[in-house]
Amino acid sequence: MNFKINPVFANETTSILDKIKAFNSSGTLLGNGQRNVIKLFDLNDKVVNIKSFKIPNLINKIAYNYFRKSKARRSFEYATILLEKGIGTPLPIAYLENYNWLGLRDSYYASEHLITELTFRELVEIPDYPDHENILRQFTRFSFGLHEIGIEFLDHSPGNTLIKKNADGNYSFFLVDLNRMEFHNSMSFEMRMKNLCRLTPVKEMVAVMSNEYAKQYGESEQKIFDTLWKYTSDFQEHFYRKKRLKKKLKFWKK
Repeated sequence: MNFKINPVFANETTSILDKIKAFNSSGTLLGNGQRNVIKLFDLNDKVVNIKSFKIPNLINKIAYNYFRKSKARRSFEYATILLEKGIGTPLPIAYLENYNWLGLRDSYYASEHLITELTFRELVEIPDYPDHENILRQFTRFSFGLHEIGIEFLDHSPGNTLIKKNADGNYSFFLVDLNRMEFHNSMSFEMRMKNLCRLTPVKEMVAVMSNEYAKQYGESEQKIFDTLWKYTSDFQEHFYRKKRLKKKLKFWKK
């Protein structure tokens, strides 16, 4: 077993360990748990969010033991880096890895549970969401800020940004599902556009994002829109082609 806890929660080490060990038999399920399972636990005056990652296949069991950090460890370490850089994410609490003779058996990541008004997905699915364009423009500036400091959030998709309205009417953004992330000294124009292409298939939203990104960046609005829309269209085509293929495979397995 490999366990690491945020020093802020050092006094809660036993409690956190107990909750992870009792994960399968306690806690409140959050979401449908199709791949990874997330449960909520009470910890004094806080709510702890614990994610149990999908049990890896044989190749990944070995890889996570010898060649790569587990998703749980990466989530913990990347959350720590984000906070150090002033980027919003739920406070990391701990991670735990269990090993057997084959390699990694299972792993868990614990963070403080954050309650927010919406995720980016609501902006995609509800066109008339209150203050829609303002939120979208602030989110675009947030994403530009990530790019400026070299943060490439590889899972920059609709469900992975939590959005909270502040008392002053502005919005704060918090990244979740952090295990796929890269850090660069700088990001090229193409890297930036590709990083935004998974967020929305709605052309009008891409147009607003292009307009706002152009205000921050030294490229024309037209070039940003044309490039971002091309990458978005390519991603959507690949996504639905893959989805159709999976559907056919399920049909032939029956």
